[in-house]
Amino acid sequence: MNAPSTLGAVLDKAVDLERLLDTAVQLIAVPSRTGEAGAALDRLAAILAADGFVVSRTAAGHPAAPAVVVRLDSGRPGPTLQFDGHLDTVHLPFIPPGRDAELLTGSGSCDMKGGTAAAVEALRVLRDTGALTSGSVLFTTHDLHEAPWGLGQQLDQMIRDGLHGDAVLIPEPLTAYVPVVGRGAATWKVHIRRAGAPIHEVHRPADEPSVIAAGADLIARLGEFQESLTTRSDTHAGCETVFIGQIHSGEIYNQYPQECWLEGTRRWLPGVLRTKVEQEFRGLLDGLAAETRTSIHCDFRFIRDAFRLDPADRLVRAFQASYESLAGSPLPLGAKPFVDDGNSFYGLGPIPAITHGPRSGGAHTTSEWVDVADLRRVAHVYALTAALYCAGRPATEEVA
Repeated sequence: MNAPSTLGAVLDKAVDLERLLDTAVQLIAVPSRTGEAGAALDRLAAILAADGFVVSRTAAGHPAAPAVVVRLDSGRPGPTLQFDGHLDTVHLPFIPPGRDAELLTGSGSCDMKGGTAAAVEALRVLRDTGALTSGSVLFTTHDLHEAPWGLGQQLDQMIRDGLHGDAVLIPEPLTAYVPVVGRGAATWKVHIRRAGAPIHEVHRPADEPSVIAAGADLIARLGEFQESLTTRSDTHAGCETVFIGQIHSGEIYNQYPQECWLEGTRRWLPGVLRTKVEQEFRGLLDGLAAETRTSIHCDFRFIRDAFRLDPADRLVRAFQASYESLAGSPLPLGAKPFVDDGNSFYGLGPIPAITHGPRSGGAHTTSEWVDVADLRRVAHVYALTAALYCAGRPATEEVA
């Protein structure tokens, strides 16, 4: 039997599914809305300490929920692979953990306490087997991931402080391909206002500007802007976009409204400066305000920058070799449909990061679930990827 198959078999045997699921259930059982994940992080720190790991905590600008940090060092030179996850969940009613033979359910089971528990199990497997022959693994978990309640600022501070690996695996719910490009994202909320008091429609001055008409004009202009954005495209990620998700105005049907507000997103490709994206958007609004005689205020909130991952990167080669050794073929390349912490690692590094998690669903709903068997697979893939990546040998050599 060749060496990679032997290593894969050793790691596979060491994965303890019941231990993994117990960790996941304990994490899901602690409510942890974004900004309020301190208790869940405390629970994880206690689990890791009970497992014999040396746990450190760092506030990274958010003392209410210090991040959890664990290092597994081989004692020999080599790169550091980071497993990074967030324990905060979106602000929805809390659903306690549930489990049957196939699925684990509850708040955060999909996004991303299940995946984080799989990464914890990979860390245990590497420790228990001694498969990490060089380099080290850095395990981190944190709060403030989910927008709009958080904007990734805790992780961003950790990266700026140098608390990061040479490459990163992120167990977000993305399974079918390796994302090698992802668009940046911002949210925007535009308020269009007129001067004057609320007034019945029949008494409005003839020359009074209409905020609803200005809002309609903005919708038309953003439609034209979207058409122009189709020329800015990427093979995997598609084109840049501007999107309108909400429009509101007025209190009752016959009161002339003082305000109209619209809300949406703006997404852009790697290589585009986010400052230019915002300037372009605000320039469109300035022209509209002048022409409609309204005042326009825009809250433009940056979420994450765009990212790109070199398919030839050492991390990609190690991951694909690990995946192929288990599944029989590598994953196809694709685009990340959302923004996640991989965008932050690229934007502030650039640090290569692969988003890959268990098969799951219901993210950002009250019906989250994660596939039990796939949690086991992710733990195996993460452990094997770390062993190959940190060993420093070509991935092709490892699976020959």
